[in-house]
Amino acid sequence: MSDIHPNPRSIRVLLVDDHTMVRQGLRCTLETYPGIEVVGEASDGEEVLACIEKIRPTVVVMDIVMPKMDGIAATRLIKTQYPQIAVVGLTRGLKDYTSYSMKKAGAFEVVDKKHAVVELYDAIHRALAGIDGKTVDRPEIGPGLGSMTEAT
Repeated sequence: MSDIHPNPRSIRVLLVDDHTMVRQGLRCTLETYPGIEVVGEASDGEEVLACIEKIRPTVVVMDIVMPKMDGIAATRLIKTQYPQIAVVGLTRGLKDYTSYSMKKAGAFEVVDKKHAVVELYDAIHRALAGIDGKTVDRPEIGPGLGSMTEAT
């Protein structure tokens, strides 16, 4: 883990997916961006809850379908205990009910795994802007309405 000497200006990302290859691919992609530091990985919802206190991420990129505890339940617990942490959902085959459930649990946005390499970096920044209370463009609700998170 790289949490020994954290860069105070970096975005500290914790990746959560039950597939090692997905986590490794996302790590490789995100680490090419300046200001992104992947500080840890977890393979399920229970493991992410145990990691958060030690790792102190800024953002959790959370798969939805996982063993032991799914991403929806884990997101709900994270947002209850750590409301300052932004959560971006990650799923294969984006469905309205899955996206709705994840956002209701506290995720700012849900990204389809097929497009994660292209969309995840921007989704992370939009989620952080939402945590900071800034109005951002959210594709599913239109420009300038990002502060209306309860309605999504």
